[in-house]
Amino acid sequence: MAKILEHNPFQELLSKQGIAPLEAMAWTKQNAQSIRISLPKESDPNENRISLSPQAVTLLTNNGHEIVIEKGAGERAGFSDSDYLLAGASVSEDVAMIWQSALTLKITPPTIAEIARMKEGQAFISSASYQHLSSELIDAINAKKLLAIGLEFVEDNGGGFPFIKIMAEIAGQLILPIATDLIQKKKGLLLGNVTGVPPCNMVLLGAGQVVEQVARAAASAGVQFQVFDKDIYKLQRLKAALGFPVVTQVIDSENLAKALQEAQIIVGALRSDSGITPCIVTEEMVSKLNPGTLIFDVCIDQGGCFETSEASTIQKPTFEKYGVTHYCVPNIPSLVAHTASLAISNLMTSFILKAGKTGGVEEMLWQGKSFMKGVFCYRGFVTQPSTGKLFHKPVKDIQLLLLSKS
Repeated sequence: MAKILEHNPFQELLSKQGIAPLEAMAWTKQNAQSIRISLPKESDPNENRISLSPQAVTLLTNNGHEIVIEKGAGERAGFSDSDYLLAGASVSEDVAMIWQSALTLKITPPTIAEIARMKEGQAFISSASYQHLSSELIDAINAKKLLAIGLEFVEDNGGGFPFIKIMAEIAGQLILPIATDLIQKKKGLLLGNVTGVPPCNMVLLGAGQVVEQVARAAASAGVQFQVFDKDIYKLQRLKAALGFPVVTQVIDSENLAKALQEAQIIVGALRSDSGITPCIVTEEMVSKLNPGTLIFDVCIDQGGCFETSEASTIQKPTFEKYGVTHYCVPNIPSLVAHTASLAISNLMTSFILKAGKTGGVEEMLWQGKSFMKGVFCYRGFVTQPSTGKLFHKPVKDIQLLLLSKS
């Protein structure tokens, strides 16, 4: 048991109420640690987000952490180098130095060339989506024995996935404005709310956060829509969350093909715990859709739920197959990079502050088991089951690896 450093009546009162044990407070004070954190510039020209906002940098530097940002790293998100300098960060053009920090924050995972600049045992936090990872990249991460945390795998205390949820919330709000613009230009249609004119039909595949946001916007715009999902519980949750009547059906229903053929807009927003989205709409089904139909494959980062889907980019977001327009941008929130960066920054800041109080990133994994679940590579091994299955790599239990080091 840790020795109490000093008597504090307020701390003693909290301890008696079970809010903060004196031993835990003393342990935190003894083990608090400054972390050197780097934010390199994103090498992907289609990725505009950054992991920390200047406001977050101010909070972190005030808590003793050192932040170094590559020159121009925040510009595409609307944050200037001077914003970060005023917040207390260092701004540098020395790329080699930037990649030597104890903790690196990125949106996309580091490339093989970037991993080569890192020291053995360093930590990074980034996306770990199907689209970004590869077997070769996993091998490079493990060769350096890096601690790799995937944002998509991190859980909150309630068992939810906060990064996925907040990005899905943003993507869901963007889909209808994008659809409105595309369908007006291509077909001269208004979505709905015109007296005496039938509204557009929309089919939503999935019942998660993306679909919830699209459904709210569609209802306001007067769009006629129905929701399909394999999970009855998710459909029930969606109905309760929306608070207004909505047509729901199971994906296995024979009505799906008919509904797709009658739709002007189809949104696929299914996600899978295995890392690969099941293909729900086959190429044959797409070939039977009406010309000019819009398909949005929001889960393209997990492979997509339409057989005809291929990842597109913000710069070239659409392509056509069978006369059907496909929108398969994997990072839709990057369109509103400033807002998305603020949302990501909120999640990152909470983690870093907690890591600093507990003695570092690895120690934080013991204190915050939700972030332990976010680790997909550690000490030369894959530790995330879906990642191991996807890339045919053996998987080691993260807790056993941490125990073997202690």
